[in-house]
Amino acid sequence: MLSDWQFPYIAAVNTRIGESATGPQSVAAPANAAEKAAAPAAAGRGNAGAAKAPESSAHPGADKDLSLLEALIGSKIYQDYERAFTEATGLPVALRPVESWQLPLHGKRHEGPFCALMAERSRTCASCLDMQERLAGSAARESATAVCPAGLSETIVPVRLGDRLIGFLQTGQVFSKAPTKQQFERTTRLLAKWGVTLDRTALRQAYFATRVLPARQHESVIKLLSIFAQHLSILCNQILVQQRNAEPPVITRAKAFIQEHQTDSLRLGEVAKAVHTSPFYFCKIFKKATGLNFTDYLSRIRIERARNLLLNPQLRVSEIAFEVGFQSLTHFNRVFKNTVGQSPTRYREQLLGTCATAKRPARRTPALAAA
Repeated sequence: MLSDWQFPYIAAVNTRIGESATGPQSVAAPANAAEKAAAPAAAGRGNAGAAKAPESSAHPGADKDLSLLEALIGSKIYQDYERAFTEATGLPVALRPVESWQLPLHGKRHEGPFCALMAERSRTCASCLDMQERLAGSAARESATAVCPAGLSETIVPVRLGDRLIGFLQTGQVFSKAPTKQQFERTTRLLAKWGVTLDRTALRQAYFATRVLPARQHESVIKLLSIFAQHLSILCNQILVQQRNAEPPVITRAKAFIQEHQTDSLRLGEVAKAVHTSPFYFCKIFKKATGLNFTDYLSRIRIERARNLLLNPQLRVSEIAFEVGFQSLTHFNRVFKNTVGQSPTRYREQLLGTCATAKRPARRTPALAAA
């Protein structure tokens, strides 16, 4: 029997593109379920709320990651994509931080009617938050899909900067198959156990008005999100490289010189001479202004250009390496992997939609036992 404070977790998590999680749905009680249930149900409408940090940070760079996420959300490229994605698919989408105690899709355009009703009730809202937490823990490297006890699924795709997980693109609130009367009755009985009272007619209308997204369309949606996550990763890198807050004029001139001569065999002393400073002084102020030493900054500039060139399938990786200024293919591969988090070949495969991960068997986490 479920006690009054118990809330469901997701039944299973699936990391293979296009396949929904299935299997028996279990219920477990989170240690802090009561605290989450007491949180305002309407918190976190839109991305502005979703990007707020929890009181404690998961790692020392969490605040910087949130600032970077806010910059991404405010960018024209993200806003244009969000609008285009929503209009093309009819689904809500949000860019959310790694740790979030709010519902990213609540209040978004095309929010599912059933999920909107659930978000307004503290007990069901807490259940959704538990599902979000588990889902985020399963998608550090690749997309993950979770199914709630009502039968609706949500999907998240990681947005990374090299080895750093910045946030997630999230969508969903859909059925994989048309819901049945039996499913609806099970859901109403579960809500009754939690003490949630809703007008049955309104609940029924919202439940059966929820979008049905077949597996093939779901696969395409995840592919769209995965491609855009790669683009956001590039944008993250550009934001870090092009940061100009309180930048000394000598650094601005140095960056322009580096940009112009990035394909040359460029040395620190040569750049220092071009901006009329000593190598020692230039090294010191450049690191202070950019947060990177000269070698790392130059590598980022070159890797940024290489990522764009990798979009052209006619260019070999070795050609791109020498084109952007690397004299060794081995060195290029090592620097690219350190910066991006994967090899140039793997990055190109994912970006062009030929990555073999789509053919690998699904990995599932075991269903959680009831408390």
